[in-house]
Amino acid sequence: MSDPAPAAPGATLPFLRDNAPFLSAGVLISFTSSYGQTFFIALFAAQIMATFSLTDGQWGLLYAVATTASAAAMVFVGPVTDRLRVRQLAVATCVLLTLACLTMAGAGHAALLVLAVFLLRFAGQGMMSHLAAVAMARWFVATRGRALSISAMGFALGQAILPILFVAGLGVMDWRWLWGIAALATVATIPVLLRLLRAERTPQSIAREQPIAGMSGRHWTRGAMLRHPLFWGLVPLLLGPPAFGTALWFHQVHLTVVKGWSLTGYVALMPLFTVVSVATTLLSGVVLDRIGSARMIKVYMLPFALAFFLMGWAETLAGAALALCVFALGTGSQATVPTAFWAEFYGTRHLGAIKALATAIMVLGSAIGPGLTGWVIDLGVDFPGQMTAIGVYFLFAGGLAAVTVTRVRASLAAAEIDVIRP
Repeated sequence: MSDPAPAAPGATLPFLRDNAPFLSAGVLISFTSSYGQTFFIALFAAQIMATFSLTDGQWGLLYAVATTASAAAMVFVGPVTDRLRVRQLAVATCVLLTLACLTMAGAGHAALLVLAVFLLRFAGQGMMSHLAAVAMARWFVATRGRALSISAMGFALGQAILPILFVAGLGVMDWRWLWGIAALATVATIPVLLRLLRAERTPQSIAREQPIAGMSGRHWTRGAMLRHPLFWGLVPLLLGPPAFGTALWFHQVHLTVVKGWSLTGYVALMPLFTVVSVATTLLSGVVLDRIGSARMIKVYMLPFALAFFLMGWAETLAGAALALCVFALGTGSQATVPTAFWAEFYGTRHLGAIKALATAIMVLGSAIGPGLTGWVIDLGVDFPGQMTAIGVYFLFAGGLAAVTVTRVRASLAAAEIDVIRP
């Protein structure tokens, strides 16, 4: 099914105006996921380790175990998005995320800390991110890429605003009170989401609810997807960015020490990274609507590979800046390309179950990456020394995905590739 009146290239303002409630809901859900993301939880790492008498290794292991458990939970809970509306699920997930923040605020024992991290990762990084992506992919067809890119602005806003606010807050109040503030902020999103989605069915870009078919005109179930070689050819691609992208942030202190760079100078490069990432996210949405996800998935790994090559070889902060800009090209596409691919190739009827498995793999990657690279560091190979091998991994993952997609591309009928033609 095509949009009754697809937005023409460049018709961004009418698109935003006509679908403002739905796009705003996507941005808000993405933003609220921040409280369960690594970048936010890591702000309190020093306080958490001091309070619970944890070493860096113990905190890292606890975090990895809780994150892995949340990935497993996503496999079973994620498919609920195929049966319930976003309005209902967003409210329920906000309530769970609020409880997670309160559990972190009141945790007095390590067991409660594990529970808090698990709930934060499951409700925040897992379900909230999953909901935002599935909603955009299901509600929009010809403008799917654009919708995904706009929704992803919530992630960028969270990364840009929350660290500044909460780091400043650490200077004036106890860290536990800040988690209470995060809980209040999450609760405050519920009435806003209810208002934005009060008439939820589909936005104006789709006139009637009707699932869109995928390869061979089929509505693929998760079981059918697992029996098809395409999915397995994409698993290394799914694991790579969250695994080694998380490791890049996790080991940033180690990286600057090995390179002899100022940590302050390195962190000062983050706004540049954010600007490039946001610009790439918006551009990737427009490009997706023009050429489809099949072509973009084939080159999706190249910026990641080049970024790690450049960072490993960099000798100055200028070199690090270049590497981070290239890395931002990959992370900017990460918010749009994979989700659009699942919808285009497997259809939207069972998109929640399919995307939940993909999300679980990515969450698992974010648990594996820091632990794996940290283990190799303990073996005597510093993180910069691992980066060439990581770059080669990305090239392998990209090559495998390109070959696999090319083999099945013919089964995606031209009529079902609903994209805007210039």
